Amino acid sequence: HVQLVESGGGLVQPGGSLRLSCEASGYKFVNYCMGWLRQAPGKEREGVAYVNTDGGRTFYADSMMGRFTISLDNAKNTLHLQMTSLIPEDTAMYYCAAGPGCVRHRIRQSDFAYWGQGTQVTVS
Repeated sequence: HVQLVESGGGLVQPGGSLRLSCEASGYKFVNYCMGWLRQAPGKEREGVAYVNTDGGRTFYADSMMGRFTISLDNAKNTLHLQMTSLIPEDTAMYYCAAGPGCVRHRIRQSDFAYWGQGTQVTVS
């Protein structure tokens, strides 16, 4: 039974930082794509970043590049998202997800098969 459990969300002031974590259990994700997506109220879910579990190739959505860093601790089966220079537009529910393979140059909801429950990030 695959489980993805996010943590680390909260309320932060503009310009601040947060570190999200996602602990995966029930499956060892080999050559999988693990990523973060987010959904703001009234908006569609959008991709934030992904990392391939084999080789560590990463991809970031344009608006997050340079501000967010995705990383994977393979030993602990834990995914992280370090977010800096946060702006109010980053306010959303952030979801951890896993899928059978990363697609080059894009990140979409349909690329992922497993999802966490989400962790709320509010920048205000």
